[in-house]
Amino acid sequence: MKHMTAFAALSAATLTATVAMAEPQAEVLHWWTSGGEAKAVAVLQKQFSDRGGVWTDMPVAGGGGDAAMSALRARVLSGNAPTAVQLKGPAIQEWYDEGVLADISDVAEAQHWDDVLPAQIAEHMKCDGHWCAAPVNVHRVNWVWANKSILEANGIEMPTTWEEFNAAADKLKAAGITPLAHGGQAWQDATIFETVVLGIGGPDFYQKALVDLDPDALTSDTMKSVFDEMRKLRGYVDDNFSGRDWNLATAMVMNGEAAFQIMGDWAKGEFLAAGKEPGVDFVCAPTPGDAGFLYNVDSFAMFKVDGKDKQDGQKLLAELIVGPSFQETFNLNKGSIPVRTDVSLDKFDDCAKKSAADMKADGAAGSLLPSMAHGMALHGAQSGAIMDVVTAHFNSDMSSDDAVKMLADAVANSM
Repeated sequence: MKHMTAFAALSAATLTATVAMAEPQAEVLHWWTSGGEAKAVAVLQKQFSDRGGVWTDMPVAGGGGDAAMSALRARVLSGNAPTAVQLKGPAIQEWYDEGVLADISDVAEAQHWDDVLPAQIAEHMKCDGHWCAAPVNVHRVNWVWANKSILEANGIEMPTTWEEFNAAADKLKAAGITPLAHGGQAWQDATIFETVVLGIGGPDFYQKALVDLDPDALTSDTMKSVFDEMRKLRGYVDDNFSGRDWNLATAMVMNGEAAFQIMGDWAKGEFLAAGKEPGVDFVCAPTPGDAGFLYNVDSFAMFKVDGKDKQDGQKLLAELIVGPSFQETFNLNKGSIPVRTDVSLDKFDDCAKKSAADMKADGAAGSLLPSMAHGMALHGAQSGAIMDVVTAHFNSDMSSDDAVKMLADAVANSM
């Protein structure tokens, strides 16, 4: 009997030791599949492995993340949620409301996230006051990228107003050069649209129209001017734009097939991954208007999972994601800037330094604004309604008057 008791005690001790030594596990669902993005996520995989974690990668291609969200929905409904999921903006709160997100406040408090993250961005990561997601970076959406040699050969400066942009595009078109590289996908159309809303209407108008969904702003003459500009921009893209992925549009600028691209600074990650240098091969500037900063913050929400190994994996992931080392290395690859305000920018290029300076200035001025096109400003139904109208207008000869009416109706019906 004593033998059995000793054996049972030894077995229990062995089991306890095995459990204690279980490696942190993380199955990570994301849509970072292009060159710059893949390099960036590989940094997180390596840091996780270096800390003894086992990473299971679940990439779902599609720049806007729609396919990834469909995959996530299926997994959650089957009771088999991934450990961590790339989520952002109001979508985090929507999943929290379904009761499926884990609380990572213990990590956030131990790592003093509240002290190093911009308050406005930190709020996106909280659910009913506790932390439910870890922010990775800050992308500025309202950027225009250009092929430096094309601009120089045609005597063109980076435009600071939409009138200047149109004049430059007309000059390029006359010279037989595609002015604007663009991919005809709803989220890409919406990306251009929101930069035009900001550039023509200014930060206050953007807030009223695309965040508050104010009916007067949506039906205003300013909004008609926005659609007028969208019609002009439609004339500056090539005939084969429909369905093109964003990174292929970036490649057009890189390869000298087009002069400009309006896209968030993940485009810079593609230039850098291809060995291109800012200021040498390509140039960057805020989209015309130069007032306001549209942000798109990538983040990972942690889903409720069973098993200490998976829960430990979540805590390790959260710690690494917001850690200074990862923040620097990841964002150097991704094209974005660190979400932490205490990370040195010494290794970052001039585009990133301008982004960080503008984020600070716009934060102080009240013009740091969430991107509608990238899921930071609105719930899915509202942003989807806007995107549908923008894309319908961009791909037809719809008048600006009709577009404005359709926009107001679509938003009203989505509420």
